[in-house]
Amino acid sequence: MKILNWWALAAGYETADNWRQWARGPHGETTTQTLPPCPHIPMMSLRRMSAGTRLAVECGLTLLEQQVVDMAIFTSRHGELERTHKILQHLNQQQSLSPTDFAMSVHNTAAGWLTIIAKNTLPTTSLAAGEDSFQQGILEALGILASGAAERVLLVDFDGALPEVYQPFVSLTARPYALALLLAAGESLQCVPVARQAAAESLPQSLSFLRHWLSGQTEFIVPGPRHDWRWTHDG
Repeated sequence: MKILNWWALAAGYETADNWRQWARGPHGETTTQTLPPCPHIPMMSLRRMSAGTRLAVECGLTLLEQQVVDMAIFTSRHGELERTHKILQHLNQQQSLSPTDFAMSVHNTAAGWLTIIAKNTLPTTSLAAGEDSFQQGILEALGILASGAAERVLLVDFDGALPEVYQPFVSLTARPYALALLLAAGESLQCVPVARQAAAESLPQSLSFLRHWLSGQTEFIVPGPRHDWRWTHDG
């Protein structure tokens, strides 16, 4: 596998240079809460999106604008949990539900928004595998590339802000982020599962991968819930 292009967004990180500096230095959370702008998304659509979805769609549209994509895979541990939590609150309080919240609460909301705004009917799929969502998306992309079903696969991993009620049960960073990778067949990047050996991180898997990859490491470990993932690349 090889990476043809990438783009990432989070509060305080909206350029490739921002992310490279982050990868080289301490990777604590930024103090700003302001999400980066999403110029590819029409304002009326932007207002209807959750924080994680808008970043995911913006990252995907950025790469779609630059290169041809044959298929898109969206991975997210929590998906539209912000919106689902809001629906559950309204049900508990016996309030009427917002049609927009109900329609946009499904896990493939971001994938749908991407194709609608891009006016592109490329095939999409959405995966959720807990803490391992990014790595399972990588496996899905590898299978698609190996089968010849697509030559260029767009993988977008994202999550939104975690509602406070859920935060005691999750150790990872609960800030909105998105990472998009444009993948193709190749040998420059390889990944295999290995026995647990790395200390747990406060970063989601995709950002852990991005930090190691941007820092130029030729071999690194991305932690997983049951086993870790050893990545190697030719630099």
